[in-house]
Amino acid sequence: MYKKGIVWLYFFLFAAMADMALIVNLENQFRIYSKPLLIASLLGYFLQSTWLIRGSLLRKSVAAALVFSLIGDVLLLFPTLFLYGLGAFFMTLICYILAFKLTQNHSFNPLRVNFINMFLYNLPVYIMAAFVYFLIHRQLQELKIPVVIYLLVLVMMLTLARERYGRTPAASFWQVFLGALLFFTSNSLLALDRFFHPIPDAGILTMGAYILAQLLIVMGIRSHLVHPR
Repeated sequence: MYKKGIVWLYFFLFAAMADMALIVNLENQFRIYSKPLLIASLLGYFLQSTWLIRGSLLRKSVAAALVFSLIGDVLLLFPTLFLYGLGAFFMTLICYILAFKLTQNHSFNPLRVNFINMFLYNLPVYIMAAFVYFLIHRQLQELKIPVVIYLLVLVMMLTLARERYGRTPAASFWQVFLGALLFFTSNSLLALDRFFHPIPDAGILTMGAYILAQLLIVMGIRSHLVHPR
């Protein structure tokens, strides 16, 4: 599986550079071509490099996450479709949450969970999410409930990525965790720029974090398959 699909990664790199260049040059009207190509090429890579597990729930969940991401990327290009884009990425997070649970080498027993330790480990994530919400909540208006629900699921996605520590190969853990953290960062920057205060170079920062996030998550899932414990 290691070398399969490498051409797709070249397409991904090309689309990433093209999209970033369009952002820098304020030519957003052409991003309708570059932005979808990003996730489409990453999806092509993932499907080809995981052909041996075709039909598995893990492969379907990651593929679905990327499809919903592609839909969300297109919808977010149009400001009036923001809520629909948020819904598409909500589904992305649900699919990634499932994938993160499927790539943990342990059996879940709720009776053995130390909820105090879990809370303390996840406390930094809770604080970051609460801080973002504190800054943006006054401007949300009718979007308050959808954004709160989305933020809660985003927190769950990041905490489940952290939960994989010691339950998957180290390479897989760090790739997925850093990817999830960058996904959280990208979403936070987007929310702050839209609902709190314009951020200089927000477009390039948000998209840069998002591109790395998606790539790291996909590579981390692949690493779990290539180097099982």
